[in-house]
Amino acid sequence: MANLYSQADSNIRKTWILIIFFLSFVIGLGWFFSYLLEDIGFLIITSLLALFQVVIGWFYSDKIILKMSGAQKIEKKDNPELYRVVENLSITAGLPLPDVYISNERQPNAFTTGRKKEEAKVVVTQGLLDKLDRRELEGVIAHELAHIGNKDVFLASLVVVLVSVVSILARMFLRFSYLQGRKRKKNSGLLSLLGLVGALLAPLAASLIRLSISRKREFLADADGALLTRDPEGLADALRKISSSDNRMKKLNSSTAHLYFSNPLKEKNFLAKLFMTHPPVKERIKILESM
Repeated sequence: MANLYSQADSNIRKTWILIIFFLSFVIGLGWFFSYLLEDIGFLIITSLLALFQVVIGWFYSDKIILKMSGAQKIEKKDNPELYRVVENLSITAGLPLPDVYISNERQPNAFTTGRKKEEAKVVVTQGLLDKLDRRELEGVIAHELAHIGNKDVFLASLVVVLVSVVSILARMFLRFSYLQGRKRKKNSGLLSLLGLVGALLAPLAASLIRLSISRKREFLADADGALLTRDPEGLADALRKISSSDNRMKKLNSSTAHLYFSNPLKEKNFLAKLFMTHPPVKERIKILESM
């Protein structure tokens, strides 16, 4: 059975596997496109782009995500109750105190980012503070701290930056194929078709990479969070309230959806359910109630 320590080791391995797979995939795709375009320059450009994105993701993924969310760092005097909750639970969990941020969003939600536990940031929305009582808030914060302890945070944050290359690569190939097609008629139809297919499949590829970060991490974070507070019902109540909210995020990129405590995307169509980044809320609640 998975525990905090085995999950942390597993996520370290997944991080390196993801980076190696990503670089291999992009370079291989770049070589294939270069072969079709008969232009080695495309391979060089895509390889450099992939390496650049990995470096950016490694060092700056948390800053990029915070900028995308519009979250602002607070001090203890700005919100003493929230700060004390994070402070007390961090001590209980044996973790360094993370920086605390508030996002001016009406949807109740939260997420954690950071390259390592010493640099972790916990972000909560204003909607979460308005909707939850202290007991429920403790449950959500404990869940987020569990992600830090499990080393989920950097792995999930890195994905946000890396998957963007897939879309960039598809658009670059489409542009190159169009320019090449104008210069010569040979294979221009094939190049245009492959470029179009690549551009259409890019969002799907990004979704599949995000889904490769197993949904099990949410179940484990729920369990660890409930053990931390010794109040699984508090976390279950928080999930009920959050899932019942109809508020939508003003600043939300689909590439960051998997970071949040609860799925921030409110779409209920078939495709949205097929590519859900979180387990069903009812299933999470059921497991918490059985604890």
